[in-house]
Amino acid sequence: MASSTKRPRPRASGATTQDQSRTAPEAVEPEAVASEAVAPEAVEPEAGESEATEPEAVPHVRVAVIGSGFGGLGAGVRLRRAGITDFVVLERADSVGGTWRDNSYPGCACDVPSHLYSFSFAPNPDWPRSFSGQPDIRAYLEKVADVFGLRPHLRFNTEVTGARWDVERTLWQITTTAGRWTADAVVAAAGPLADPQIPDLPGLDSFPGKVFHSSRWDHDFPLAGKRVAMVGTGASAAQIVPAIQPQVGKLTVFQRTPAWVLPRRDRAITELEKRLHGRFPITAKARRGTLFALRELQVDAFVRRPGLLKLVQRLAERHLADGVADPALRARLTPDYRIGCKRILLSNTYYPALAAANTEVVPAGLREVRGSTLVAADGSEHEVDAIVFGTGFHVTDMPMGSRVFGADGTSFAEKWKEGMEALRGSTVHGFPNFFFVIGPNTGLGNSSMILMIESQLNYLIDALTRLDEIGATAMQPTARAQRRWNLELQHRMDRTVWSTGGCRSWYLDRSGKNTVLWPGSTTSFRRATRKVDLTEYELILRRDDRAAPSEPFEPLASSELSEPSALSGPPVAATGTEEVMA
Repeated sequence: MASSTKRPRPRASGATTQDQSRTAPEAVEPEAVASEAVAPEAVEPEAGESEATEPEAVPHVRVAVIGSGFGGLGAGVRLRRAGITDFVVLERADSVGGTWRDNSYPGCACDVPSHLYSFSFAPNPDWPRSFSGQPDIRAYLEKVADVFGLRPHLRFNTEVTGARWDVERTLWQITTTAGRWTADAVVAAAGPLADPQIPDLPGLDSFPGKVFHSSRWDHDFPLAGKRVAMVGTGASAAQIVPAIQPQVGKLTVFQRTPAWVLPRRDRAITELEKRLHGRFPITAKARRGTLFALRELQVDAFVRRPGLLKLVQRLAERHLADGVADPALRARLTPDYRIGCKRILLSNTYYPALAAANTEVVPAGLREVRGSTLVAADGSEHEVDAIVFGTGFHVTDMPMGSRVFGADGTSFAEKWKEGMEALRGSTVHGFPNFFFVIGPNTGLGNSSMILMIESQLNYLIDALTRLDEIGATAMQPTARAQRRWNLELQHRMDRTVWSTGGCRSWYLDRSGKNTVLWPGSTTSFRRATRKVDLTEYELILRRDDRAAPSEPFEPLASSELSEPSALSGPPVAATGTEEVMA
């Protein structure tokens, strides 16, 4: 891979002109820099080419970011603000948005208030509803990419197929469907809701009708008058069921475990409110601060005193009684575990849709498929024309884990065979300069994941800055620090409602360990990730005699344009009412 004609790789201490220019935040007009973007070169030799011919140089970047959802775009903004412009965002799809691009099913929206479910550095005064729909959130992310000059860094249709730490050259070797890269550091921002999970059911391959997952919705398939099966009763199903029930001929809902549901306090945001937030940003900050404080006050009930949730459970029971008149159906829909153990759903329309005349709730999971007949675990049979799986994602067994190999050649899948764990949800022993955004035990059960993402981005930028300051090439957590962090974390997890509430949720891995959620407040996580503690890390210095790196990524042209403090523009009409994010 190395060529004698390649330029030397910049030193971590910032000795090159490129690194010395990293002194101030900058925004770049996409048109001004698009021509400077470097694309990965394929290295296949042409027909008849001599085996001795040198291959094309592989582009090198300071940072390679995987994914262009909230985590990936946020990383891009923070890298640019730190003066780091030689980075790429590798995205397997053809546009930004992450889970808000993939999940476009009917009714898809957010159950975290809009003004809290957005970046603190990119407030949007024009949210149309207090709980915004998927089209509005996706449009917001597209605008973030534009306003903060991220377009030149984006590489669409570029799925990462492998990454391996090169011990000799102290960098990451990355393979993608669009070519190869090398990078000093990798930021994994694909998120836990990226790869849908469909159960391996006997006979499913021979089903003659239409089959798709909620996150891969087939908008070309007409539902009107069809017999449709909804498999699963989680957050996606609670949005899909009321959206499609009025148009389908028959809706059969396979419910393995009922969920607790609370009312959704959604409303349209008035034009006066939008103008006020746009003209006086302090009002939007106050609104965001109030929403944040209310959710921080709820944390204690989830993580230390689950008994405090009894009042909330009574509210949910009343909501069920108001929405379902049939006592037999109410019994089917009443959970046998404490509220909060599984994710709490928000909906005003879910129960009425389940109680509709054309809906049947099957109190069992789907066991097998016989032609167009679905057989439930209770033995009942149901004829359908289409199956929609709302069966979640590969969260504790992410497919990317088998593609990333650390310093000793071990993959994440092998490393985590006893359960995922990381230091402060961000870094893993044996994987130098590999940083997670929404890593193990960073999920939330009651607030906005954007708060956690921004905390991890603080940690990322501090780590890269510290490496520059001390002249080191890479860093990895010590095994002791990582283990100590996770022992304490799991000890705290024992008291939470997720462990004591009497349910089996997707938060738990095969061994029953919760490797998904954070057992504390977002404030405590922010404190834990504010600065990198170098005593928890092993530093890797550069070897002067090692091979030269790949072709460096050309730095982007600087611009003196200042970044707007808010994303403004015409509002986008809302089409949904609840959330897909976990």
